[in-house]
Amino acid sequence: MATEVKLPMLHPRAHAEANPDRLAIIMGETGEVTTYGQLEGRANQAAHLFYGVGLRPGDALAILMENHPRYLELTSGAQRSGLRYTAINSHLTPAEVQYILDDCGAQALVASSGVAGALAGLDLSRVPARFMVDGAGEGFAPYEDHAAKEPETPLDTELEGTEMLYSSGTTGRPKGVRKPLPATPLGDPTARQVQMAQGWAGRYGLQPGDVYLCPAPLYHAAPLVASMSTNRVGGTVVVMERFDPERCLQLIERHRVSHAQFVPTMFVRMLRLPEEVRVRYDVSSLRMVVHAAAPCPVAVKEGMLGWWGPIIYEYYAGTEDIGGTWIDPNEWLEHRGSVGKARDTAVLHIVDAEGDECPVGTPGTVYFSGHEATFEYHNDPEKTKAVFNDKGWRTLGDIGYLDEDGYLYLTDRKAYMIVSGGVNIYPQEAENTLAVHPAVVDVAVIGVPNPEYGEEVKAVVQVEDLSTAGPALEAELIAYCKERLAPYKCPRSVDFADELPRDPNGKLYKRLLRDRYWAGHQSRII
Repeated sequence: MATEVKLPMLHPRAHAEANPDRLAIIMGETGEVTTYGQLEGRANQAAHLFYGVGLRPGDALAILMENHPRYLELTSGAQRSGLRYTAINSHLTPAEVQYILDDCGAQALVASSGVAGALAGLDLSRVPARFMVDGAGEGFAPYEDHAAKEPETPLDTELEGTEMLYSSGTTGRPKGVRKPLPATPLGDPTARQVQMAQGWAGRYGLQPGDVYLCPAPLYHAAPLVASMSTNRVGGTVVVMERFDPERCLQLIERHRVSHAQFVPTMFVRMLRLPEEVRVRYDVSSLRMVVHAAAPCPVAVKEGMLGWWGPIIYEYYAGTEDIGGTWIDPNEWLEHRGSVGKARDTAVLHIVDAEGDECPVGTPGTVYFSGHEATFEYHNDPEKTKAVFNDKGWRTLGDIGYLDEDGYLYLTDRKAYMIVSGGVNIYPQEAENTLAVHPAVVDVAVIGVPNPEYGEEVKAVVQVEDLSTAGPALEAELIAYCKERLAPYKCPRSVDFADELPRDPNGKLYKRLLRDRYWAGHQSRII
């Protein structure tokens, strides 16, 4: 017999009981809706299904799907089952998927027919339970058929689970970020997921009935956690199957979106819409827009603030949850380019190569202390150890500096720093400069081999029409950069690309670009 569990308002069940017909999820493209009553019943069915195939609290579930109507019911089912659930990037190659499945020790996998290509040739012999949404594939049972047989009532014992997500692998192989399993009763206020929802309601001002737009893939930490937190609070999540700038504006107007979270590349694409398209849609319902995940050029943020008004907030943090910063729009206008001050209990430190704290305005490695949350890189104690310095402070590997008021400015990741003739060059400065040139769709600045200086600065640029690429545009871009930055920070050459290796959440796989050049790649068109 299932036991009745009464929960505080920070859980979807509480809202299903109070307002079962309230919309929990809306799919942006198809318009398919899921009410809170449906979400509760389907999440319970998922939990029973996971239990029925042998999963117990602490076990590993993998989810490999595009943004799909079933996604949040699966993660909600795993969350209330005490599981560790790993959302896998649906754009990975089969070899990359195999690595994550093996590394996380998945005992069950739920995939969709839409990502069948990523399943090709996988060795799933160590994943005993396999289900497919939207049909059955070889070696997979049809998820909907099996879930429909399960009760819509809760499990007898429900414990808070947790996500175990993998880093994007922008500087190396993906790393599983393993956090302590709460193992507390569902809805327990001490559970990190409950506290995240409290922060979502408090810091972001999201209330029951508000509408959150998720334009990014749910396999990433921020979109997934924000969407699940919205459902805990009682808001509606509008999920975009894929980002399209005009479609985004349409959805904001249609669903009266109050909250949204973007990455800077999405801002760029919306700002480049023709003026007549931008003014066509009513975005006045927006009360708070948050951005993170990648550096935002000052000119891009200024453009968005000029368009949407002072509602754009920013934070700096990582999946590892070692600490973070926060800045509101008014603060940003006084400290343009900053990602804010340390938030909550975290304390910022800028540390030089000798381990000493840097003076104001001097770049160094960004460390946090004072934040109690713990994590480890799954199956990699050496990488976990490398996060700490001798004082116990922790870093994500970013470079930055503080101003006199304690605001943090990021200059780049440590792994991307270019050393040319003994001079440290942070490529983010040139990237931010070139990103606002009208001919540039996307840009990456990297260090490439130079026989005299060790490295030299190169820009790899994506343009709308590759036929416009050539020596004239190369010279124009270099001159444009030199007008705005010291010459040594600017590219000595520009290569042109059809597309840069950037994931749908805006993170650039700069490692893939660097590898091409350091392996001796010479082509002007890559």
